[in-house]
Amino acid sequence: MRTTLTAVTTIEQLERDVWPAPDPDDTFLVRRCTELRRKPLAEFTVEDLRIMLGQEIGVPALLPLAIQVLLRDPMAEGDYYPGDLLRNVLRLPDSAWSNLRADRKRLASVLAKLVAGPPFSDPGLRPRDPYRELRDVILRFLGR
Repeated sequence: MRTTLTAVTTIEQLERDVWPAPDPDDTFLVRRCTELRRKPLAEFTVEDLRIMLGQEIGVPALLPLAIQVLLRDPMAEGDYYPGDLLRNVLRLPDSAWSNLRADRKRLASVLAKLVAGPPFSDPGLRPRDPYRELRDVILRFLGR
């Protein structure tokens, strides 16, 4: 049976799996991920997507949302730095993209243009430069 998405649909509803409340001594990340599983998808922020996709939680529901954000702004920023959502999306396993081939192609087209321009095209990028690291992640994604 296919679940119909509404403005109040959550990952828990989609997966039909309710996680227990976290213990008070659980890490911030465990508590936050549990909260986000109960948050309506329509209310997710870039930071929420970054967190959950970085933990590979709710990927089938969240990856299409993240792609839509990245098509508009590939360098969309959560709480850390420009491109932090992109980095987590591009590190997902190939299997995450199996039902999103057309979206992957659209994103790859946007990223190919992005990586060809500044600051990614600067030959003077040092090995520890965040743009170089992100460029390398983008190039690996484009090469798959």
